[in-house]
Amino acid sequence: MNKPDSRLQFRYFDFVLAAFVTILLLSNVIGAGKVAEIDLPAIGMWPFGAGVLFFPISYVIGDVLTEVYGYAYARRCIWAGFAALLFMAFMSWVVVALPPAADWGNQAAYEAVFGQVPRIVLASIIAFWAGEFVNSYVLAKMKIWTRGKLLWTRTIGSTVFGQGVDSALFYPIAFLGVAGWTNELVVQVIFTQWAIKVAWEAALTPVTYAVVGWLKRREGVEIFDTDTDFSPFAKVEQP
Repeated sequence: MNKPDSRLQFRYFDFVLAAFVTILLLSNVIGAGKVAEIDLPAIGMWPFGAGVLFFPISYVIGDVLTEVYGYAYARRCIWAGFAALLFMAFMSWVVVALPPAADWGNQAAYEAVFGQVPRIVLASIIAFWAGEFVNSYVLAKMKIWTRGKLLWTRTIGSTVFGQGVDSALFYPIAFLGVAGWTNELVVQVIFTQWAIKVAWEAALTPVTYAVVGWLKRREGVEIFDTDTDFSPFAKVEQP
């Protein structure tokens, strides 16, 4: 099958979409605001953003979406995630801005967790949108080139490009010129986060194989995007 037939009724697409958006929002709510630290052999203490532990899972799910359902359906999920991020950012701003009750003493803590800097929010949304579309595009094209074989080459290869774009956009937009962030530090963090995310993708390859294989059997499809319009702004498929 070259592309998804609009008459198909996928049994599990909605669940994969929900998982994709859930992981995306959690990575921004739970992990984005915390800097963790790990003691690496021969290196010492190394700081990293806690969100890097599970944000790459959204890329794994993005790979599954494109591999199983095709680029057009993955595009639908990316736009859903984009809208969810915008809504979350807006509601976070509204809730933080609401005047607290006189006897409620947790406003400072609430602001520390949910009062995100607008520049960082903007960087996160832009980087996600661009990175996910690059990831999906590369995977869909590589599936055609590999004739559906060697799944690991396209899941890892697409992540190399997608996460590269994500990191290259997020950190300069969010931190370049900010006090304490030298140009060298921004570049170092870009490459560190990119390497960690790609390593996570590689480590999760067996999981990706298992999920992709199970979904393809259940849905009864094998989609190649040979005639797909790859514009992010093309008409979104309706499942």
